[in-house]
This record gives sequence, C-alpha cells and structure tokens, in this order.
Amino acid sequence: METRATLKGVRVSPRKTRLVARNVVGLEAAKALDILQFTPQKAAFVLRQVLYSAVSNGANVSSIDPDALMVKEIIVNEGPSWKRFLPRAQGRASQVKKRTSHITVILAES
Repeated sequence: METRATLKGVRVSPRKTRLVARNVVGLEAAKALDILQFTPQKAAFVLRQVLYSAVSNGANVSSIDPDALMVKEIIVNEGPSWKRFLPRAQGRASQVKKRTSHITVILAES
C-alpha cells in the first residue's frame, strides 16, 4: 500500500531541493524525519513538512502503521518561475528568475 503527499508552488529551487531529497530516499519515514530536522537547508524544512503530511495521510486515511512506512520516492518538479528585475549599470535591468517547486513524497509499507 502506498500513501502520498504533494506541495505545489513552494518557493525553493528544484535543484537545491533534489540535493536534499536524495539523502532520505529509501529510508524509514521516522529516520528520514530525524535527518531532515537536523539538515540546515531551507529545502529540508519544506521536505520534512511534506513527509510528515504523507505519514499522517497513511495513518489516518489508509490505516497504515506509521512505523512500517519507508520513503519510496520523492519527486521534485519545476513550478512556475517568478520573473523579477534587478537594476544594472547605465540604466539597464537584468531579469532574475525566482524558481518554485512542486514536491511529491511517496511512501510505501516496508
């Protein structure tokens, strides 16, 4: 049995989020939550929230034992980019893309 949770449009770069997500794929959910709690990146805080939501979904909706869940997959896709401008020399402006992410955490029973 699988359970999942999704967070869309979070203001974290997908590339940086994937770096953090690689550390917890394949681990038990409880151990992954502990690792993410002590990881200093902003993406770790966001991933921890989504992972906790997936564990809660499994416990409440599917009646799965939370201790038996493991992180099967974390999918980090690119969301819409916010386009902003930064003033440059001689009256010019350059575009800055503030990237967003769509994060999906899939848990499976071990």
